Amino acid sequence: MTESHPLKLSQLADEVKQVLNRAFDNLQFWVIADVTNHTQNAGTSYHYFELVEKAEGSNQLLAKFSVKAWGDGAREISLFETRTGQKFTNNIQVLVKVKVQYHPTFGLQLDLTGVDTNFTLGVLEQQRLATLERLCLDNPQFIRKHGEEYWTQNKSLKLPMVIQKVAVVCAEGSAGLQDFQHTMETNPFNYRFELVPYFTNVQGDANAAAMQTKMIDIFRSTLKFDLVVILRGGGAQTDFLIFDHYLIGRAIARFPVPVMTGIGHQKNTTIADLMAHTSVKTPTKAAEVIIEHNRIFEDNLLNIRKNIVIKVQQGLFSRRNKLTDTKSRITNAGFQMLSTQKTNIGDSLQVIAGIGRRIPYQHRIILANLSATLLSHPKIVIAAKKSDLNNIKVNINYYQKAFFNNTRGYLNHSISIFRAISPENTLKRGFAIIRYNGKIISDPAVLKKGDNFDVQIKNTDLNVVLQNKTTHNGK
Repeated sequence: MTESHPLKLSQLADEVKQVLNRAFDNLQFWVIADVTNHTQNAGTSYHYFELVEKAEGSNQLLAKFSVKAWGDGAREISLFETRTGQKFTNNIQVLVKVKVQYHPTFGLQLDLTGVDTNFTLGVLEQQRLATLERLCLDNPQFIRKHGEEYWTQNKSLKLPMVIQKVAVVCAEGSAGLQDFQHTMETNPFNYRFELVPYFTNVQGDANAAAMQTKMIDIFRSTLKFDLVVILRGGGAQTDFLIFDHYLIGRAIARFPVPVMTGIGHQKNTTIADLMAHTSVKTPTKAAEVIIEHNRIFEDNLLNIRKNIVIKVQQGLFSRRNKLTDTKSRITNAGFQMLSTQKTNIGDSLQVIAGIGRRIPYQHRIILANLSATLLSHPKIVIAAKKSDLNNIKVNINYYQKAFFNNTRGYLNHSISIFRAISPENTLKRGFAIIRYNGKIISDPAVLKKGDNFDVQIKNTDLNVVLQNKTTHNGK
């Protein structure tokens, strides 16, 4: 073709189609690429997406193709999701078989005919192993690998004897939380638990930082939790990628409170499970493990009580036999003691009878002497007291007259003083009484120039206006 013979666009497209068909006819290629811009028509199995390749270590695109998956391709995607447990979606690396096609209207695109499930599983496992290796290298004090097992600080913690206060990390309104709460609240032993939810998105690799923030909130809480439970109610494999994230694994391994995971997966073990103190498959199982833990404690208490009762019964039986023997010995000893004391009492009665006859005779003589003394002594005492009373009477009469004379003199002297200092006599001697605002004052500092005040002197009241005021030293 020359420039003198222009083509229609459809003719050019047909030429390109023929060339590409001859070049790629019946050829299929296995390619490794990342999935982006994936969509699926509602109600159909038609998939549309792009396969891209980026430069290592950057987001620079090296290649990009539009891809469709219909019919066999759609069935391959469905089989891929079933075998891997992972949803075919954006941001996953896949190994797919494609055919090159060109359509005059839709342009160049690839037609997906197959998906290698083992490749995707291998990529995820490589990422998971790389994360585990990084956790061990970055946190040697908190995470160590022993053979095929992982030791973490969280695993070394001891569960409290009774679990009561539980922090629950989960999605708000999730079925897993409802199953967990129902099992905990309806346990057959009537145990009571305090469940404190910390809601966050628990799926998607991008939400790892948000979940880590919730763990930090639990750490900073003033509540003293016995256990932290991380719950999720199942889902596709990609939904669990958050539990293989480095941030979540590190947070769980270093957490100072025992962590239990029950994230609803049946096939694989996540990094969160490996780092946690206890790992179970489902939220319901997590609740059952907690209830069983408390049940073991109660059973131990019941066994201890049973052993105590048996020991007490054995001890009481032994003590009863000893008490019976002791009672017999005490009874025999008592009878012997009573017999001895009875003999001693008989001897004592004879001695007392002899002494009793001598004592009344001696006391009869003493009483006769006392009687003679008592008959004469009161008269002497009464005569002496009568003389004392007469002397006191004479002294009272004398001191009474002297007291009244002295008191009369004191009163007359006080009257003279009161008359001398009375206001009337004081005013007669040239003194004055000053009233300001109806009150008697003695401090001139109260008065100011121009103040109006009253002055009372002998037989006269003066109303005065202050013209001038001069202070002096009192001389």
